[in-house]
Amino acid sequence: MASAVSLLLSYPRPLGRLAHPAPPVCLPLLLVPARGTSRARLLAPPPRASNQNDNNNSGAVEAPDRLVAAVAYLYPFLDGVHHGRFLLAQFPLFSTLLSPLAPAARLFRSSPFTPLLLFLTLYFAVVRNQQAFSRFVRFNAMQAVALDVLLIFPDLLAQSFAPSTSSGIGFELFQSMESTVFLFLLVCLVYGGGACLLGKTPRLPIVADAAERQVM
Repeated sequence: MASAVSLLLSYPRPLGRLAHPAPPVCLPLLLVPARGTSRARLLAPPPRASNQNDNNNSGAVEAPDRLVAAVAYLYPFLDGVHHGRFLLAQFPLFSTLLSPLAPAARLFRSSPFTPLLLFLTLYFAVVRNQQAFSRFVRFNAMQAVALDVLLIFPDLLAQSFAPSTSSGIGFELFQSMESTVFLFLLVCLVYGGGACLLGKTPRLPIVADAAERQVM
């Protein structure tokens, strides 16, 4: 619609209103004489190929990149799995479904320095390592790192406003907040990890734009 309006606005005025005749327009045409005739064939130069969609045709993501990107989402989930203690106690089905992650959780909690070491490894050895890892891996690793940074806020709230008794409206609000944080991390793990295994780029809420700014 905008191109049609601009075309109408640029319609030439009548020649009678022009003070001077307009100079001839030189078109980049190639004159190629045809055989057996005196006429000339006008051939326009071939159109230039557009690079607008080059970034969208990057090809399929390789299997190792899919696996590394999917595993990165385990880091924020294991770091915040303690927020689901109320939900896991009320619904044992969650514990059954998450039982395959028990060895990884024990390894993650084996040392108080493990979360920090994994944070530094993901950020400096993966996100900032353009030579060893593709952008697909680095973007998903950065989303996992940014998601773990967000856990600072619910951790501070849990430490500051944890109720002293397991009853009352305060305890109900605290329990709801903890369960919400756990469900959010679980959804990010399932959605982010599943999309990576399929070779798709997941965009998590809140952290996707921050990851885009950090990954070149």
